[in-house]
Amino acid sequence: MEDFWAGAFWVLKIWLYLIISLIMVPAMFGFSLGISETYMTILVKTLEWATLKMQRAHADKKTLKASSSNGLIQREDGSMEKELEELRRSRPKPPVGGDFTLSDCFYFSRRGIESIVEDEVTQRFTSEELVSWNLLTRTNNHFQYISLRLTLVYSLGIFVRYCILAPLRITLACIGLSWLVIGTSAVGLLPNWRIKSWLSEWVHVICYRICARGLSAAIRYHNRENKPKKGGICVANHTSPIDIMILCNDGGYAMVGQVHGGLMGVIQRAMVRSCPHIWFERAEMKDRHLVTKRLTDHVNDKTKLPILIFPEGTCINNTSVMMFKKGSFEIGATIYPVAIKYDPKFGDAFWNSSKYSMVSYLLRMMTSWALVCNVWYLPAMHQQEGEDAVQFANRVKSAIAHQGGLIDLQWDGGLKRAKVKETFKEQEQKKYSSMVVGDDSSSNSDG
Repeated sequence: MEDFWAGAFWVLKIWLYLIISLIMVPAMFGFSLGISETYMTILVKTLEWATLKMQRAHADKKTLKASSSNGLIQREDGSMEKELEELRRSRPKPPVGGDFTLSDCFYFSRRGIESIVEDEVTQRFTSEELVSWNLLTRTNNHFQYISLRLTLVYSLGIFVRYCILAPLRITLACIGLSWLVIGTSAVGLLPNWRIKSWLSEWVHVICYRICARGLSAAIRYHNRENKPKKGGICVANHTSPIDIMILCNDGGYAMVGQVHGGLMGVIQRAMVRSCPHIWFERAEMKDRHLVTKRLTDHVNDKTKLPILIFPEGTCINNTSVMMFKKGSFEIGATIYPVAIKYDPKFGDAFWNSSKYSMVSYLLRMMTSWALVCNVWYLPAMHQQEGEDAVQFANRVKSAIAHQGGLIDLQWDGGLKRAKVKETFKEQEQKKYSSMVVGDDSSSNSDG
């Protein structure tokens, strides 16, 4: 029995030595030994081969076309006014007053049926559909036998992901989080000198780099000259909690969030000792004035790291950008937009919080092939004269959506768990009533 434990200890020691020397040390200093690149090359060729095999097996069937909307219904981009005009083309409009035709019912009936079958909001909270299978069970609900060779490769992939990659990634995650807690706690004991902020940022970046290597992350950063600077606010589209790791892998940020308990609370308390992160109690989150004041005080101090905020307030499935909350745009600070786009071919980065717990989600990520994404730093944006916070937020959102190749939606991400506000319904009703009654109704009533 002693020989067994001695052998197990020896294997564990060799395992840790290999992880530290081949992964951790290169990650800490920001270079690679080429292991990840070799793995990604083999993975890409394997997936291309599997795709070719499946295309040959289904050559007689119609090829599935890629759809950025990830939906069944192809909607037209026209407004209500344009679509109703198309329906009314055969009937001339009266010279005075508004207009109503019975054909208007067809427009509302069609839009209602479309929303029942598949609305534009619900599908943003489900995983993005893939054109080709990536050898993961979770992305092939209708699995059918194709060939013996492909089945063997799929079985080998299960062994690699669950027996090699998962233990390796769990080990690296534990090391990275332990380093974060221990390192930030140690740095927090230092006096508030300039070297403290430098060491704090260094510890944070190293931790996130270790965790990124643990997920086989292949991140490509574009336009680094536009990186967020101190005294500003970095806003980005939100797909996953891993977004934080992706951005902090390239620089330090101050986080904003709610105070948690348990392991997350331990990490938060350790982080705030070395860096002025902004944590709120649950009751404080509802106090808009308090939140605005603390954010304003932070950005006014040009020595503090830029604040990282995800204005959508919830995770979206990497196909679109939904409404930005206006809070972070009311401060008057410089906004640094960032667009993040994941490649779903290597793994689904979207966190469906209503379906999976955080632990389940992380296990799914650790058993995926890799984490591949592009990050674009956009030029700094400022609120223009005469522009309110909502208009400014929409302008930033549109820039992020355009750069990341995402769909720009006006819907609130809060609809994930809430109903449509009555004000939005009234807005659509007023728009149609102005078409029916006519724009001159208001002037007639005034007379």
